[in-house]
Amino acid sequence: MRPRTLIALVIIGVLAVTGGWYFGTSEEPREQRTFSGGKLMFPDLAPKLQDAARIEILHQDNTTAITKHDDTWGLADRGGYPVQPSKLRGMLTALTELRLVEPRTADPAQFSRLGLEDPKEKTATSNLLSVLDASGKPIVALIVGHRRVRTQGNVPEQVYVRQPADNQTWLAEGSLQVDADPQLWLQRDIMNIDHARIASVDVQRGEQKLDFARDGQKLVVKEPADHPPLDDYKVDDVDRALELLTFQDVQTDKQPVGDKIGQSVYTTSDGMAVTATVFKGDKDIWARFSVTGDDKSKGEADKLNARLAGWTYQLGSWKEKALVPSLDDLKAPPPAPGAATGPEKTTPPAEPPKQ
Repeated sequence: MRPRTLIALVIIGVLAVTGGWYFGTSEEPREQRTFSGGKLMFPDLAPKLQDAARIEILHQDNTTAITKHDDTWGLADRGGYPVQPSKLRGMLTALTELRLVEPRTADPAQFSRLGLEDPKEKTATSNLLSVLDASGKPIVALIVGHRRVRTQGNVPEQVYVRQPADNQTWLAEGSLQVDADPQLWLQRDIMNIDHARIASVDVQRGEQKLDFARDGQKLVVKEPADHPPLDDYKVDDVDRALELLTFQDVQTDKQPVGDKIGQSVYTTSDGMAVTATVFKGDKDIWARFSVTGDDKSKGEADKLNARLAGWTYQLGSWKEKALVPSLDDLKAPPPAPGAATGPEKTTPPAEPPKQ
């Protein structure tokens, strides 16, 4: 091969390589050419959230709304009942700290693989998180998809995200968790009054009245005095009815409930009185509470009553027999058939015949 021909081939090869590099990179999306990982997705978002007045989470065309009233955030469809402050704070903090790791697909046909499809679709797994100001103007909006939780120590969580008007998807670093189920936002604790503080319980259910009083370590039924034998475990449920009391659902006391079942008044040894009024539900029961106190229990009672007043709580049906029991509810079960009911009688053996 002539030297001149060899030089020409080398030049052509160099041009082909450089040309391929040039045209190849020019075909890449602009984000992939200019992106550097680790930058905040929403710089300067934290101060803007001071103006937040409403948060919406759209999932499968259903919206969960959390609204701000004074300094309290609550569920709009539960009359503004308070949400868990730590949960809300964690979600908003994670939003401000979200950092882009790398771009992913921009093909809408692939969005469902990342959980980033249209949140209005009936089968969508995505959530559209929107934070709005008092005028309804969006402060930030983000479609949140599947999370990647790492089991290794000190490895940050990751989540797939995209902005609503953009087909570009991203893998982002952060512990952003968005729950569209309003039940997961409720602060479910009603009260927690130790059973040892309960001095007496007065129950009115229809025409029947039961009076309990503390006798040593347990409650006993004082009225009616001629009651049948009672099951100690069932009476203990009455004693502990206000311990770690939580609800299943909640509504304002302006909304309708079923017929009234009964009412009970729990009085503590330090003078606080908790009145529970119980109503029928479809399957479970509903209850309203009011609290009063005197002397050293007044502060606790006022604080508790301020939180409970105006609400009706859905409780499990089994709580009915603890809050407003009837005497039949408390009866001990009858002895099992064939069980001994007293000392066993024996017949002495016959004497042997005299010889």
